[in-house]
Amino acid sequence: MTSRVLIKDLSAQDDGPVSVSGWVDTVRDQKKVQFVVLRDESGAVQLVNPRTTDADGVVVADEPATTISALSQGSFITVTGDLKHDERVKLGGIEIKLASVEVKSHAIAETPIAADSSLDKRMDWRFLDLRNPKQNLIFRIQTTFEHALRTYWVERDFIEIHTPKLMASASESRAELFEVDYFDTKAYLAQSPQFFKQMAQSAGLGKVFEIAPAFRADPSFTSRHATEFTSIDAEISWIDSHEDVMKLHEELLVAGFSAVKAKHGDEITALFDVEITVPTTPFPRIPLAEAKEIVKQRGYEVPRDDDDMDPEGERQIAAYVKETYDHEFVFLTDYASSIRPFYHMRHEGEPGLTKSYDLIFNGTEISTGAQREHRVDVLIEQATEKGLEPEELGFYLDFFRYGAPTHGGFGMGLARVLMLMLHQASIREVTYLFRGPTRLLP
Repeated sequence: MTSRVLIKDLSAQDDGPVSVSGWVDTVRDQKKVQFVVLRDESGAVQLVNPRTTDADGVVVADEPATTISALSQGSFITVTGDLKHDERVKLGGIEIKLASVEVKSHAIAETPIAADSSLDKRMDWRFLDLRNPKQNLIFRIQTTFEHALRTYWVERDFIEIHTPKLMASASESRAELFEVDYFDTKAYLAQSPQFFKQMAQSAGLGKVFEIAPAFRADPSFTSRHATEFTSIDAEISWIDSHEDVMKLHEELLVAGFSAVKAKHGDEITALFDVEITVPTTPFPRIPLAEAKEIVKQRGYEVPRDDDDMDPEGERQIAAYVKETYDHEFVFLTDYASSIRPFYHMRHEGEPGLTKSYDLIFNGTEISTGAQREHRVDVLIEQATEKGLEPEELGFYLDFFRYGAPTHGGFGMGLARVLMLMLHQASIREVTYLFRGPTRLLP
């Protein structure tokens, strides 16, 4: 029996017997010849079956012609036949002349979604939506990107950790926490691995990373928010400032984008009409106060009661950076302590400013990073100032009572990076199965 060959590997095969499996994309059932486009997880190939006729030129109902005539789009089949290289064939310059067709699974003839279906409808039928080559490519890109990040970390002696997603108390605030029953008490789904990344610093692990789920009970319906998302996190010891974290962050992204461009650049251009640009280092860095002034000069003023940069401000500063530096990324630094978590270190002599940053990519925030406060007395003071009870943070504060190095790190949303990399309108497009305020299925 001929072993199954992936379609992407057919072009390297010599002419001769071959077997492929996949789902039926299209069928052209003509009088003298049948054509089938077969697609598997790696690509598509044209199958051809010349029809048999009798002495009077009448088409004979034989196999595999009868089976092909009954095929519906999406049916899974295994075929055998003779591979032939022919540059006249538009689909890859190869085709397979059929010898046999075995139907593994019949599909209902009328599919519930089409190319022009709404995003919500496509999400309802995500497994069918993912058969689209464009959607398939997204998750191969994601795999390459994550592998490049892990390679960067591992080659530099980082340690991968897996932190718990059930917590006894909040990691930042209770405003966006999912509360769940936990035996005879309550637990919370983790908003981030923040506390446990910092524990690793006190434990002497030095440099750690994690790629894992995080949860935010945020009733937002924007294109960039989800209630469950994949967070990319890193934390490092013995830093001098948040500048060390930014340097790590930009080097990591260069590694990820370089790998994606090298492996998928041509496909991305063909299917998304996007040219992947590997960012140059260092990324531009602009203090938040200065960024707001730049935005104001461009004709937009961030609301005065907002210590943050709002979405329109992010878009405006990104446009400025693109025009001025020809760069898709910018670090906005030195955020006000009023809007930052209690564990962000503050500038000496300027307690109103933190040693922190947001990373903006193509007009949207993808990450927050900072140097962390490692002095327990200062942590207690800043937590109390934020309205948190130090008693409830006891286990966390213990991390710093027995000696802790200076440290810092960041958390970054995977889906946002992919969405902006591929110029997609929503993170729903680049999330395998999206979760939002009104979506828990499929």
